[in-house]
Amino acid sequence: FQLVAPWRQWLRGKTEEEKSEGKKQAFAAVGVLEGALRECSKGGGFFGGDGVGLVDVALGGVLSWMKVTEALSGDKIFDAAKTPLLAAWVERFIELDAAKAALPDVGRLLEFAKAREAAAAASKDE
Repeated sequence: FQLVAPWRQWLRGKTEEEKSEGKKQAFAAVGVLEGALRECSKGGGFFGGDGVGLVDVALGGVLSWMKVTEALSGDKIFDAAKTPLLAAWVERFIELDAAKAALPDVGRLLEFAKAREAAAAASKDE
């Protein structure tokens, strides 16, 4: 995905400029995904049409971390005003029984991310 590398840069960039560029590129990739969903879904609810396909599973696999990013940054990645098809897709995907069983708990991931940030900040102070 063209989304993962800039998303990681947004979160882990060493400077504010790096983070800002990563965020900009991540949102550009989300726009591309919106277009891909429009084209590939052929009116269905998923990238593969009416059923879940490989792209759905690959993107769905990072949804919990995307929600953590939203919580930490205050930015809405899949915003219904900007990417309505993706926002609706997210809701459909997370309601799938398989997704409920497989996706990590956002609250636990958020705790982990905050602890990791605190540890990184503490090591910079040493």
